[in-house]
Amino acid sequence: MVDHSLDPTSHKFDISRSIVFWIKSLPKDRVLWTILILLIATALWTGLNQALDFATAMGNSLVNTGIFIIISVLIAAYIKASGADQLIARALSGRQEKAVLTAAVFGALSPFCSCGVVPLIAALLAAGVPLAPVMAFWLASPVIDPEMMVLTWGVLGLEMAVAKTLSAIAIGLLGGGAVMLLQRAGYLRDVLLARAKPTCGTSSCGPSKLPETKPVWTFWQESERRSTFLGEVGTMGWFLTRWLSLAFLLEAMMVSWVPLDQVAAQLSTLGVWAVPAAAAVGVPAYLNGYAAIPLVRGLMDIGLQPGAALAFMVAGGVTCIPAAIAVKALVNTQTFLLYLAIAMVGSISVGLLYASYVTL
Repeated sequence: MVDHSLDPTSHKFDISRSIVFWIKSLPKDRVLWTILILLIATALWTGLNQALDFATAMGNSLVNTGIFIIISVLIAAYIKASGADQLIARALSGRQEKAVLTAAVFGALSPFCSCGVVPLIAALLAAGVPLAPVMAFWLASPVIDPEMMVLTWGVLGLEMAVAKTLSAIAIGLLGGGAVMLLQRAGYLRDVLLARAKPTCGTSSCGPSKLPETKPVWTFWQESERRSTFLGEVGTMGWFLTRWLSLAFLLEAMMVSWVPLDQVAAQLSTLGVWAVPAAAAVGVPAYLNGYAAIPLVRGLMDIGLQPGAALAFMVAGGVTCIPAAIAVKALVNTQTFLLYLAIAMVGSISVGLLYASYVTL
């Protein structure tokens, strides 16, 4: 007699075997698995509704930042396909001190957020641009942009807007200078992880796949360059979507389970330790540059000193959870830790300097 309980078409088919089969069919991707495990653990621990809330928050964050991510991916793909990456690499491969200064200033004035800048960073590193100017741009870019500068001016005053802009440039210079010194000592070689290296069209990766000629701005007229563009969009788009989904999920869990408002409110009572404490709190408490401005206004109204407020905004912009995870997904551990260290030291330094200035 045939045992129909093992037949997948039978109503008696063991449901656990269906689950095992479904799990085995999932892609072997550690990021996707981490997201799935976190959501399942949340559902089992606190209930299905909480897990659905986290998933919804993750999706909303992706949608809200989607346009910026798409634009940055398209720009990075265009730079790669047109051959402009080689032009940029040559421009920033001369005198590094000048390149670092240029990159820091441009980063402070660029419209890219901490996550949106990742495709550009990957393209520049893959094209052979030295890490020092790349790090300067990378650190300065998420601190402020033209729109955020205007909003900061309107809510916190012109002085704070100027201080934040100068802080972005200063932290970029600090990062670029530190990288130059470390590289001269023989450190920080081949920092870009293999999984984050951009595609180069049909096969291999690297900046030399396309001929070293003048950039072809109308790249779509050549099939090889079209392939490079599409490959770059697909690879970097999927890379960012996965890692930012994990970042936004962790951020949603942090916001839900940690009383960040209460923690931030305690900063006004710490006196001289308020600046380093504000920089540390900025990592989990900072949601985005625009949401942080009214939060900081409220904290200053209840006694938070301006230096601590500046440290909170600068540290949060560079080292918030989505930004940190995006950086970790892109570069090796040594470079990631250096990025975090420069961000924290720079944030505390500009906060203390600004605190000293306002007390003169």
